[in-house]
Amino acid sequence: MQVKQVITGTIEENCYIIYQGDKALIVDPGDETSKIKNEIEELGVLPVAILLTHTHFDHIGSLEAIRVDYDIPVYVSPEEQEWLGDPELNLSNHKPFSVTASPAEYLFDPIETLTIEGFAFDVVPTPGHSPGSVSFIFHEDAFVIAGDALFKGSVGRTDLPGSEPSVLLDGIRKHLFILADDYAVYPGHGPDTTIGYEKHTNPYFK
Repeated sequence: MQVKQVITGTIEENCYIIYQGDKALIVDPGDETSKIKNEIEELGVLPVAILLTHTHFDHIGSLEAIRVDYDIPVYVSPEEQEWLGDPELNLSNHKPFSVTASPAEYLFDPIETLTIEGFAFDVVPTPGHSPGSVSFIFHEDAFVIAGDALFKGSVGRTDLPGSEPSVLLDGIRKHLFILADDYAVYPGHGPDTTIGYEKHTNPYFK
């Protein structure tokens, strides 16, 4: 299984293409639809689903175009289903262009293991940056897609509507820091890191 990072938009959001063989999952298709599609075409893969770690505007700007072009379902936390169609909730209401998308076809359970077209992963709640934030753990290949929960040397913002600092830290400790140190962490912004590096150096957990 391979992970391709695609940096999108002025906020430099990380969209991820997770692929094996000729199939792929798209995680958090932010801005620059054509850039994401070009990467998909260069890899020679066919997307089978879109996974959302959360629904702030910078993570869903290309959602509708990608889902329509590839005719694939969207997966999201039930706490943020409504956010997809509401620019006030997804924080795009004061941006140059409001972001809206149709409801997701699938709502994650609080904690579950999913298999989609041969991709097996755990969905775990890591709220606090937003109420419905989740992370995706791919145990077979030892990596985590953490959205805006955990960054290299930092954590997600907690000054936004629906944010809760203590909830964010608790979720990371409970669901991510229980993993082995060598698990890679792919965040929603910035460079990748590892569970071990964050356990031992992240200032928010000192």
